[in-house]
Amino acid sequence: MTGMKTGTKADDGRRQGKAVDPLGPNSEIGRKLKQYYDDLVSEEVPDRFAQLLAQLEHAKPAGKKD
Repeated sequence: MTGMKTGTKADDGRRQGKAVDPLGPNSEIGRKLKQYYDDLVSEEVPDRFAQLLAQLEHAKPAGKKD
């Protein structure tokens, strides 16, 4: 016992062989947000939206207004 604190959350996690989660309770929120983002990104773009994007790509740039 050379001045080492025992009973702290980090110490308890290491002694029990568990990894200490640096985000604590926010980890579950992060996992859910990542899952939602991954699901959203994997969805197809609706046809109407793809058509509008194509129109924007082919449109002539408007002149600058001062």
